[in-house]
Amino acid sequence: MKRLLSLPVALSVGAGLAALTACTAGTESGPPEVARSGASHEPVTIEFWHGFSADNELKAFDETLAGFQKKFPWITVKATKAVQDDQILQSVRGGNPPDVALSFTTDSVAQFCKAGIFQDLNPYLKASGIDPATLFPKVIAEYTEYQGKRCVMPMLADTYGLYYNKALMKGHEPPKTMSELAELARTLTVKDDKGDIKVAGFVPTSQMYENAPIHTGVMVGAKWINPDGTSAIGSDPQWKKLMTWQKDLTDWYGYDKLEKFRKSFGDEWSAENPFNTGKVAMAIDGEWRTAMLAADAPGLDYGTAPLPVADDQAQRYGAGYITGTVIGVPRGAGHPEAAWELVKYLTTDTDSLVTLSNAIRNVPSTLPALQSPALKKDPNFQTFLDVFANPSSTTMPAHLNSVFNQQTLQEAQIKWESGRASDLDALLADVDKKINEKLKLTAGG
Repeated sequence: MKRLLSLPVALSVGAGLAALTACTAGTESGPPEVARSGASHEPVTIEFWHGFSADNELKAFDETLAGFQKKFPWITVKATKAVQDDQILQSVRGGNPPDVALSFTTDSVAQFCKAGIFQDLNPYLKASGIDPATLFPKVIAEYTEYQGKRCVMPMLADTYGLYYNKALMKGHEPPKTMSELAELARTLTVKDDKGDIKVAGFVPTSQMYENAPIHTGVMVGAKWINPDGTSAIGSDPQWKKLMTWQKDLTDWYGYDKLEKFRKSFGDEWSAENPFNTGKVAMAIDGEWRTAMLAADAPGLDYGTAPLPVADDQAQRYGAGYITGTVIGVPRGAGHPEAAWELVKYLTTDTDSLVTLSNAIRNVPSTLPALQSPALKKDPNFQTFLDVFANPSSTTMPAHLNSVFNQQTLQEAQIKWESGRASDLDALLADVDKKINEKLKLTAGG
């Protein structure tokens, strides 16, 4: 299941990374020794920190680690659960890191690589004869490396699509374009005699659970950054297209009516999610929702589809947003060769990835694992496998200020959709200004 950092926590982690970058810039040592054929197999115990905590996740991890230790009997893995990024940072800063660490967010990858929090894995990949270009979809590189340094590997992925309640759809097919989505949202919406929303065909505002711009930008193929790292948001007309579409549909509902309706929802991660309870006919969500629906709403008849795309981009239908869990070897790890064996196993071994995917219903992150006959597939989960393999799918490129950039754009979206800002061009230009000023400060540090 995807774990999400709240913005205050994420920004706190980012601040810690920025400080650590300043402290370590120019002091990173050369690449560590890579695994050698014929090396002695003396018993070794390695520390592995990860963020998983749910019973089904821990059970799946135990099974996967048992498979690793069967293959590498001289390596004992001591796993610590429920670890967050700030703990990894503190351990590296204190000179006592684990041998392997896993992160649920890709937002910190640029800082991880720049500050040397995680070691460069390119020498290990070369020594192991692994070519990431043939093993992973191309988009994976955008969130596992920064400025040519691949300091983490992908271990399972998250992809996003459109969920729809078949009963509420009343025979309609899932929309493929944004105009179809807007039209169907109006058709399926139910209001009472006061105009209050009882059932929403689709909630278009950016404050709706998974409607953040990082997930919806792919609908129009919007760009976040230019090649030099500066903001592309104000100059890319696709952001204006997306936000105009969202505002038009929001105005049809009435922003205040939508907010009243949205604030009546239960917690996103509970059984009271409005999609579970039939309050929303269509919603953007990740592949993990299939497992949650099986547990929380087993009687719900639903379907999944790729996200609708801009009407003039029909050829991109099938694409979606991709992110995932990342794993690497922290700087100062005591047993880097054994650590690499675990990282390699968890990120490239097909059986390992399929075992984890089947248990926790995340997307396996290699192309061979996608094709494995052992991978449990049903039509609703298959949508997300197809999105992952689609060459038009996108991600948030690694950036030193990833969280700040996302927050800045979403704050602007809220101003726009609520009617507190009326000049969209000026609003997006201000987003560019804030992002670029922050970049100067960060890059200068």
